[in-house]
Amino acid sequence: MDQTRARTLAERRAAALARLGAHGNLWLATASDGHGPHLIPVSFWWDGARLLTATLDHSRTLKNILAQPAVRASIGSTSDVLMLDATAAVTDAANLDDAAMDGYARVSGVPRFTPGFTYVRLVPTRIQVWKGPVEASGRTVMRAGQWLD
Repeated sequence: MDQTRARTLAERRAAALARLGAHGNLWLATASDGHGPHLIPVSFWWDGARLLTATLDHSRTLKNILAQPAVRASIGSTSDVLMLDATAAVTDAANLDDAAMDGYARVSGVPRFTPGFTYVRLVPTRIQVWKGPVEASGRTVMRAGQWLD
């Protein structure tokens, strides 16, 4: 990519969808009153609308999500990043379809129904995409859960 030209909104949305569709890993930040921010690396599976991840049953991450479901996630490097604000919802494995369960198991290496893990759905409310300073402006591609293009 030409680093002197910012990508269009459509190009950035396509980049966001490609990165999400590749599934993989992200940094997940949570917080709650009295515990401050907490950051962990997790695997994720994207179903086209939501991300599925998991965390340990007794983790600070899960406690934070239960107290404050607003989370932030980051995928990529500091020079090519997708930042995602989302609402997190704890879900039981029985409420997940086979495609999501199998997909998450493939990317995470955690077999389906592994004891000690709780599944979490992340519903994006805002997505930002940028590559370097030339793309600092216009980086928001989703706002209030709606794509902007």
